[in-house]
Amino acid sequence: MGDPSGFLKHTSRELPVRRPVPLRLLDWNEVYEEFSPDTLKTQASRCMDCGIPFCHNGCPLGNLIPEWNDLVYKDRWHDGIERLHATNNFPEFTGRLCPAPCEASCVLGINQDPVTIKQVEVELIDRAFDEGWVKPVHPTRSTGKKVAVVGSGPAGLAAAQQLTRAGHMVTVFERADRIGGLLRYGIPEFKMEKRHIDRRLDQMNSEGTVFKTGVNVGVDITADALRAQFDAVVLAGGATEARDLPIPGRELDGIHQAMEFLPIANRVQLGDLEKPTITAEGKKVVIIGGGDTGADCLGTSHRQGAESVHQFEIMPRPPETRAEHTPWPTYPLMYRVASAHEEGGERLFSVNTERFVGADGKVTALKAHEVEMKSGRFEKVEGSDFELEADLVLLAMGFVGPEKPGLLTDLGVDLDERGNVARSAKWATNVDGVFVAGDMGRGQSLIVWAIAEGRSAAAAVDAYLEGESALPSPIETTTAPQR
Repeated sequence: MGDPSGFLKHTSRELPVRRPVPLRLLDWNEVYEEFSPDTLKTQASRCMDCGIPFCHNGCPLGNLIPEWNDLVYKDRWHDGIERLHATNNFPEFTGRLCPAPCEASCVLGINQDPVTIKQVEVELIDRAFDEGWVKPVHPTRSTGKKVAVVGSGPAGLAAAQQLTRAGHMVTVFERADRIGGLLRYGIPEFKMEKRHIDRRLDQMNSEGTVFKTGVNVGVDITADALRAQFDAVVLAGGATEARDLPIPGRELDGIHQAMEFLPIANRVQLGDLEKPTITAEGKKVVIIGGGDTGADCLGTSHRQGAESVHQFEIMPRPPETRAEHTPWPTYPLMYRVASAHEEGGERLFSVNTERFVGADGKVTALKAHEVEMKSGRFEKVEGSDFELEADLVLLAMGFVGPEKPGLLTDLGVDLDERGNVARSAKWATNVDGVFVAGDMGRGQSLIVWAIAEGRSAAAAVDAYLEGESALPSPIETTTAPQR
């Protein structure tokens, strides 16, 4: 490494400063201020040159983290982006959205704060775009084989880019009006500005990937027609079936799934709508679900001008530091504060919603109580009942798998015991020539897993079409732990 004693000299982990809350609530721009190149260089120097870099194990993509940390420290930025792109098609996405399991497994993190791996990653790719280093990578030959990728989220885009570069004619089908899947419509602008998607799509267009939007595969093009027109198919439609809350009062107006609420807010920022048709403005908002999607709803509600926001989580409040049952190098269970949590609202843990209350067909409140875990089950804490006013309730409780009727049924693909599309260790479904990658086969997971699975599925498709493949496959089997 450039500075083998850097971790001894620079013991403090530094991250970019978030813009002041009153200022950032006035717009929808990303929340972070610019990060000094000198500070970044110092942070990169903290990488220890450890004998076994556990960050490789923590990252599903196998990112060459110590190498590009070293290259940034040495001001060899161009070489650094080459090493980063060697394993990750879209570091501008992961650098902003991934929860960084690599940092959780950083060896320095045993007794210090870990290296700011994710910040080095995002600064590398942003500089690469600014400097014009991100150029189309054209295939050296054409195989004449045609591949359909269904879904344009991170798994589908990764598979498409890899297969295009291998020389196949790739068409990506997206039922929405723009490419990007949940990256486009599910992630708020303040978390990732959509210009980052658009500039990557420019590269992919130049490389030869064909994008077709507004096409609901299984409806606008049948499963039989899809298989007849293409030599292979990659299913990358995600796990879009939201978990519901079937309790009394669920039918009342004013109760919405998060993925009904968030896309509308994004469409306003994209200029499709003047005002959101579902809005938190002036309302008492309750968000049920304490994960990232709930935090996205929270930040969106703040910017729309909610009167108050409460966020419910059925699990107990995590500890301030790494829980004992998630030791290094596992991803730690611990209390985290997203930018949206800084902006206001109240977080309530160990709470279960019992019923919705309404008047004139509209939700006005909800009845809830505290719970505690006993013998692996949530049990009500007697005497803890309470009622909370609410005129907008957002369900952000995750997803239960892919949508079954339509394409999956028509293709005849098998499902696993969790309701996801079953696949072999070579990413193949039971239907010849049909493969699956990302949340559609894995279940709801992280963006870094989606990209890794997209790359691995692309290698499997390439081998299926050509007999062998030179494409990298970061995941060799589908037996990795689910998260």
